[in-house]
Parts: sequence; structure tokens; C-alpha cells
Amino acid sequence: MNRRFALIQLFLSLIALAAVVWWASRQKAPQLPSSGHAIAWLVGAVLVYTLATLLRAERWHRILRLTGVASPRADSYALTTVGYMGNNVLPARAGEMLRVVLLSPRARAGKREVLGTIVAERLLDAIALAAIFLVVAYGILRSTLLESDKPLLVMGTVAFIAVVGLAVLQVLRRRGALERLREFARPLAGAPRALLGRRGAVLLAGSFLIWAAEASVYLAVAHATSIDMSGMGALYLVAFTNLVAMVPAAPGYVGTFDAAVVLGVKAIGGSGHAAFSYLLLLRFVLFVPITLVGLAMLVTRYGGWSRLRGATRLEASSA
Repeated sequence: MNRRFALIQLFLSLIALAAVVWWASRQKAPQLPSSGHAIAWLVGAVLVYTLATLLRAERWHRILRLTGVASPRADSYALTTVGYMGNNVLPARAGEMLRVVLLSPRARAGKREVLGTIVAERLLDAIALAAIFLVVAYGILRSTLLESDKPLLVMGTVAFIAVVGLAVLQVLRRRGALERLREFARPLAGAPRALLGRRGAVLLAGSFLIWAAEASVYLAVAHATSIDMSGMGALYLVAFTNLVAMVPAAPGYVGTFDAAVVLGVKAIGGSGHAAFSYLLLLRFVLFVPITLVGLAMLVTRYGGWSRLRGATRLEASSA
């Protein structure tokens, strides 16, 4: 991993984490649920998140098949949990590369070809999340928190970002960087192009279903902490937090995810004290079980860290 990029991730996470810690120090101590009713909601949240993970695994399996990668369904499912585990404990979303390194030899496919299927996954998620955020944010916040001039502000911000992006692209083109990037990305483009047909539309519809299931997890945790959250509020929160999580950050999206959850809960009317308890429980539900399952899969099915390091060293020596 590029050291400068790692430092940028660490810097962003530390800033966000420092802000969250400062905010948390001014709140009352969190109250974790102890009643049977609240615990039942938490168990339900874990079960629904399990369903969402299975749906993600099936979507990746279908993308692999769509692009001609003959991966057994068992590998698609197991490596989905390994990828989540890697993202939660390793920097630079390294869980995605774990999936590539471990699946490529088993499926007898090129690493860039497998990486292209993961790019296709992220593209589907980005489209679904952006659509949910735009529709729900204006649906539930326009009449309460968004003033009449906010749409113009949003449009102005988007226009500014677009102008800056075009300027950066122009500089990269003059330096020849775009051509080098195009050569690197060409093997990755097969899977995203395959999404343009009818099957791609089905996979996009499945992506909306996945995020609806994850929003149900957010809603169940809200019930466990006695936060008055509607279904639309849960959709808004899941879209907002996961869009923020796309910002480069430390392992487990430390800081950025936490700040997004706190801001999102307060935006839909939750108190600071409730947001603190909600954040702790949501982190547990979303990160702890799947990390343990992914680690178990890595050890029992793929030989553990030692075999992975050996494969990585062999690849580097032959490069």
C-alpha cells in the first residue's frame, strides 16, 4: 500500500475520531439494553444482517458467473465474509484484495478479472446508495431540516466539485497519467460493462433489496435503544453512513463511520445520549459477528494468514 495514501487515511480517521471522542465526552454514559425486549431486537438485527450478507454473497456469485469466472458458490459466500473481516481489521479496504488473491487461483481467473467483479459490486452499491439518499433525504428532511435555498446550495456544491474534477482530469491528461490508468483499468472493465444489460438491471434491483435489509438492521438497533426512528429514517441513515464510509479511512472505518452515525441520528431527531448508545450497539452488530465468521473462514477454508502471506510473497517474487 502506498505510504502516503495510508497516512491520508490515518489523518482523516484521526480527525473524525477526535471529533467523536470530544463529542462523546460531553454526553452521559451510554445505557446498554438489558431487557428481554431490547435483546430480542439486537438478535433480530444480527439475523437480518446475516441475511443481507448472504444476499451480497449471492450477488457477487452472479456477477462472477456473468463475467465468465467459474467460482463455486461456496467460495463466493465464504470469501464475502473474509472480505468484510479484512476491511474491518486491515487498512485500505484490504479485504477486497483478500478476495482477489484467494479466489483467483481457485477459479483459475486473472486477478484483474476478479477485481473487476468487485468494482462492479461497488458500482451497484454506489448507484443504489446515492438514489436512496437523494430520494429519502428530500422525502424526510425537506419539510423539516432542508430550507428552500438548500437545493440551490447542493447544486452549487456539485457544480463546484464537477469543475474541480474536470480541471484535475485535464492536468492528468497532459501528463499522460490517464493513458496509463486506462491501460491498467482495461482488464477491470469487463464486469462493469456486463451490468448494462437486463441482468445488470436485476442485480441493481437486488442491490436496493440488500440496502433495504441493512436499513432494517439500523431500525432494529434503534428499537433496542428506544430511538424513535421510522423506516424512511433508517434508509436515510444507512445511505448517509455508507456513503461517508467510502471516504478513505483507517480499518473498520474508524472515526468516519462513527461521525456519520452520530450526525445522522441527530439529523433525524435523536438526542446525543441516545446517539452514543446507538453507535456502540450498531458497531457491535455490524462489525463483530462478521469479523469473527470471516476469520474462521480464512483459517478453516483458506489456510489462515500464514498461507496467505506465502501466496503473496510467491506472487511478488514471480512478478
